[in-house]
Amino acid sequence: MAKVPSAVVAAGGLVGGYGVARWTKKRQLGGAVLAVAGAAAARQWRERAGGPAAGALTAAYVVAFAGSHPLAKRVGAWPAVFGVAGMVGVAAWVVADRRG
Repeated sequence: MAKVPSAVVAAGGLVGGYGVARWTKKRQLGGAVLAVAGAAAARQWRERAGGPAAGALTAAYVVAFAGSHPLAKRVGAWPAVFGVAGMVGVAAWVVADRRG
């Protein structure tokens, strides 16, 4: 079975986590989606690009999540989430996915 690219997992975790939190009105559930996707992506990053790259991409994932909050005040919630998800997805593709 083909693996889902880590870029899709990471971007999907950011978008999915926000969507679940918003639609269920349960922030903890959205956080769980975010965490599970982040852990799955981090595992793929470590396998494909090594520990230092996985650490940097994981940090980017966390910074994107945190940065989406102040960004949402300027551009709106969904545009902020899609923007940071896109940035993390591109970074993951460049660092880990395009090699495989």
